[in-house]
Amino acid sequence: MNFSKTITIWYSTNKRKLPWRETKNPYYIWLSEIILQQTQVKQGLPYYEAFVAQYPSVFDLASAEESEVLKLWQGLGYYSRARNLHATSKYVANELDGVFPDTYKGLLKLKGVGDYTASAIASISFGEAAAVVDGNVYRVLSRYFGIDTPINTSQGAKEFKALAQELIDKKNPAEFNQAIMEFGATQCKPKNPDCDSCPFQNSCVAFSSNRIDKLPVKNKSAKAKKQYFNFLVFVSDDGKTILQKRVGKGIWRNLYQFPLVETIKNYDATAFKPLIESHDLVKGSDFTFTLYNKDCVVHKLSHRHLYTKFWIVNVEKLSEPGIPVSEVRDYAVPVLIDNFIESFNF
Repeated sequence: MNFSKTITIWYSTNKRKLPWRETKNPYYIWLSEIILQQTQVKQGLPYYEAFVAQYPSVFDLASAEESEVLKLWQGLGYYSRARNLHATSKYVANELDGVFPDTYKGLLKLKGVGDYTASAIASISFGEAAAVVDGNVYRVLSRYFGIDTPINTSQGAKEFKALAQELIDKKNPAEFNQAIMEFGATQCKPKNPDCDSCPFQNSCVAFSSNRIDKLPVKNKSAKAKKQYFNFLVFVSDDGKTILQKRVGKGIWRNLYQFPLVETIKNYDATAFKPLIESHDLVKGSDFTFTLYNKDCVVHKLSHRHLYTKFWIVNVEKLSEPGIPVSEVRDYAVPVLIDNFIESFNF
């Protein structure tokens, strides 16, 4: 069976209609690929449409403030993508006169662009035979060929990249790359793949050997570290609160949050009271505090699980300049904070 031909024929009749498939403009392809990193299409589509509407060209994105970009990105997570997106737009607009590199190697030099994204842009926008390898491609190839090399190892990355490069349709790389990604996303899904209507059923090693749920293989990652976050949500008598901008190199850099107290374990109100009393923002003030959420909100990041509580601290007057609670939604915040703001309904 001709793998490339079969999958592109499948794609021609089964592909979803998506806006970035109606253009070869590298700006729009790059924008869609950055948004869709570690994000499903149904979640990423409204963000793509919002970015295109607000920043129709790379020059528009480059001229925006980072805080505006982060606010529009809010809810997608992995905020380094947004910061890299903004930085790269400035580089392309200011250093390259708005013209994206037209080769895989040239695209790799852009901040936030790795092998997969460079391959996608190079093939779709410029017709270069650079094979994409993402989670969907790993799954399709490992199942069809019965490959049990762990995909999260350097050996696995090289093996699957070489195989994808061997299979790619050199005459129509854009169609092949989009076909194999679409096939993994909608047909050869992680759970409950549609094997009954699969054009590869008779030649798929995983199907014939009953190993569909065993492939692809992935080495177990280290156990996620637990962290205990306590956010102090100040509310003054004149309707103000405190948001602080995160600095440093963390994933939430340049986003805003309520004052944070990190503890080594989960504290109840009695145990937590001395920590609030000794906090610089509270010292010498008359205050009352209540716990907003009895059970911790668990926010899972790739290597950390954040066990979070929100403490409402009522004071007559803030000890530092605050912001009106009516303006809280104007600030770019992590999704964890955003969910609280929506729930608390300032």
